[in-house]
Amino acid sequence: MSSGKSSVILGIESSCDETAAAVLVDGVVRSNSIAGQEIHSAWGGVVPELASRAHQEHIVPVVADALERAGIRKEDLTAVAFTQGPGLMGALLVGTCFARSLAQGLGIPLIAVDHVRAHVLAHFIRDGVERPVPQFPFINLTVSGGHTQLVLVKSPLDMVILGSTLDDAAGEAFDKGAKVLGLPYPGGPMVDRHARGGDPKRFKLPMPQVEGFDMSFSGVKTAFRNVVMKGEREEPGFALRERADLCASLQQSIVDILLRKLQKAARHHGVGHIAIAGGVSANSALRNQIQTLADREGWQAHIPPFAYCTDNAAMIAQAGLFLYEAGRTAGLDTVPVPRW
Repeated sequence: MSSGKSSVILGIESSCDETAAAVLVDGVVRSNSIAGQEIHSAWGGVVPELASRAHQEHIVPVVADALERAGIRKEDLTAVAFTQGPGLMGALLVGTCFARSLAQGLGIPLIAVDHVRAHVLAHFIRDGVERPVPQFPFINLTVSGGHTQLVLVKSPLDMVILGSTLDDAAGEAFDKGAKVLGLPYPGGPMVDRHARGGDPKRFKLPMPQVEGFDMSFSGVKTAFRNVVMKGEREEPGFALRERADLCASLQQSIVDILLRKLQKAARHHGVGHIAIAGGVSANSALRNQIQTLADREGWQAHIPPFAYCTDNAAMIAQAGLFLYEAGRTAGLDTVPVPRW
């Protein structure tokens, strides 16, 4: 597909509760628009039916905003990239149908993107700010509310999953821990904020013994809930009084699990570059401690800007660009894949 001709790629993301669109012109981000869905906070988590309805309301204005901010007409587009999966079926369906219709109407290629791979490729987004990019091969720790994976990245289109969570995702453990403390959804950022004033060694939580590069967070989640419930039975108001230390202890336990596995994988494969991606990569403790780990081991750490950590369309457009240049386009009969 790449013949020296200018590329203008529209990326569309609708896997969960963010409706997003972005435009890449010759590989550089011109716009990255996102509409969130605050309605889910009242329910303590994402409600699939509400999410799909919100996507239907937001997708046209979000795409229009992305094109306007980029100074691009829809007729200037050379391809449309969209999240095919994984994600919520109803949410994915909105983005898929819109992308298929737009590509068909304009007579341009359609590109189906794996959402989790796109998180990894967020490190290669160019937006006018100079940042070092990982050198292949590198180990990427992808952590979000729905996914936790260690990936050996050999090239943009060649990735091998080394390990993943056997139960809860790391972001899910953060959110459920926050819910036990009565913190609003999404709980991960709230835990991070309160943890900054707490003692991470105050409450000891178990370190799961899982072989290989796989991970487990259900034991930590259950142990944390037991600590809070026991404290409340013995001293009503315990969770509020000890909130900072509880958050710091939960956060450190989760970060320890993640970084121990990352260190093990990087040593095993002899790589010199490590990276994090996904919504939980916005966590301040994880960002600080991966840099400390890299400095200690003599590795180069790569941490995406906050704008590209959580679900966004710039990463979909970037992943789409790699696929477009390799000639890997999708048919107009492409359907969503909620479980990739």
